[in-house]
Amino acid sequence: MRNVRKKGVTTLGALLLAVPLVVAAPLPSAAGADRSLGVDLDTVTIPHLQARMAKGSLTSSALTAAYLQRIRTVDPKIHAVLRTDPTALRQAAASDARHRHGAVRGPLDGIPILIKDNVNTRGLSSTAGSLALAGKPPSADADLVTRLRKAGAVILGKTNLSEWANFRAAKPTSGWSAVGGQTNNPYVLDRNPCGSSSGSAAALAASLAQVAIGTETDGSIVCPAGMNGVVGHKPSLGLVSQDGVVPISAEQDTAGPMARNVTDTALTLPVIRGDSGAGSGSVARPTGVLPGPEGVRGKRIGLWRLPSLGPDVDALMSRTAKKLRAAGAEVVEVTPPYQKRLAELEFPALLSEFHRDIDTYLSTREGPRNLAKLIEFNRTHPQEQTCFAGQELFEQALAAPSTNDPEYRAMRAELKDLSRRSIDETLATHHLDAIASPTNPPAWTTDCARGDNDVIPSSTPAAVSGYPSLSVPAGFVGELPVGILLMAGDHQDSELLSLGASVETRLSAWRAPRYLASVGSNGSR
Repeated sequence: MRNVRKKGVTTLGALLLAVPLVVAAPLPSAAGADRSLGVDLDTVTIPHLQARMAKGSLTSSALTAAYLQRIRTVDPKIHAVLRTDPTALRQAAASDARHRHGAVRGPLDGIPILIKDNVNTRGLSSTAGSLALAGKPPSADADLVTRLRKAGAVILGKTNLSEWANFRAAKPTSGWSAVGGQTNNPYVLDRNPCGSSSGSAAALAASLAQVAIGTETDGSIVCPAGMNGVVGHKPSLGLVSQDGVVPISAEQDTAGPMARNVTDTALTLPVIRGDSGAGSGSVARPTGVLPGPEGVRGKRIGLWRLPSLGPDVDALMSRTAKKLRAAGAEVVEVTPPYQKRLAELEFPALLSEFHRDIDTYLSTREGPRNLAKLIEFNRTHPQEQTCFAGQELFEQALAAPSTNDPEYRAMRAELKDLSRRSIDETLATHHLDAIASPTNPPAWTTDCARGDNDVIPSSTPAAVSGYPSLSVPAGFVGELPVGILLMAGDHQDSELLSLGASVETRLSAWRAPRYLASVGSNGSR
């Protein structure tokens, strides 16, 4: 969780035909270059990789080995990956056999994927960043991991996160956990990666995997995506099963795909989605998203400027709007209503929901069996207090009204109504295809004593309503990435991804990180 204030579809075949089959060997200076593969891991997409595998000029084993080598050599700078799966190369070899025998399971077969460490993964510690869950690993995969395995994906390992998805302390430090320490922003190492899917986003920015899985209650996919210069999709609520995922709130939680480009993000969504009508573990029909020939031309986009994120971000949004208008989009300025009331209601509702949902989850794991015992664990384990000692949110949740309380129920009903109206009314009044806003400010300096230095309201309407959102790289403030957040109506995920692919193509804002030690206060060297 990130932002609670505390008090156009095509088939895989079309995708493969639409891109060149061979990627020229990159220059030696390219951050993600791997000469033995003949591809640049920074920029290669899943369709390119699958085309190479189909020709026999690339194997999943070689690709997986290349990513494992990058984790060994690059991750010590950023601390994004908690652990790699010792079976990764065996998984890759099995995929290679399927490719040789014409039994490929879909676009993710043989593709290395990292999983956020609050998602149960059998045989691998799944800790939510807490030592309280660092004992025996889960005996079963989360539903979404089962689906990834069935689709042939290579589970490469687990990523660090903000401990308990940023729902422990009143003033946490994003990207820190007692299990993994502090994840650093690959662009500037003393800057924060945002949270709570910090490790997933930072690992992608550093090209340590092709795809990663994040989770979000409010902002925890999209803010790290924006701050680390990658793509993050928060799906519509209920599209992806939360079975086996450490919860905050069943009313808002969702896992979602993250990648360095919209195409890979879109190819991952139908694999992990749980509403296709097939049973758990079935392989969804592979679909992906490419920008149509018309791009953004004729699209109406409402720009929610959010000047509170600073003049540099506002100037970037002006430049972004200018580029989209030049490509034929109509961009009008909007302000979604009811934001103040949403901010007042969301946190109290989440406290009640967290107590209910975390007690249920903890009863399935070894370690503390409920929230009260978890609070006591933190009090008696000094390692849980090395960055910040507070667990005020845990304590407030323990004392919060039950989710059977009429006052709570009225609060959640009002939240659902106002959040949906905030988007629906804005879309209808201005005849919009989507609402756009800045995803994030430039990354702040990581400081355990101060905690996070942010209030980022852009993710809240989609998070509380359960509607989809998508962050795409928009540009930079100095050396620091900023994303543009796109929001659409309920279950308009495919349309949003298609628009996002067109916006991504028009802005062309991605660039590889340089792992700078520090920059000035304005984000420049």
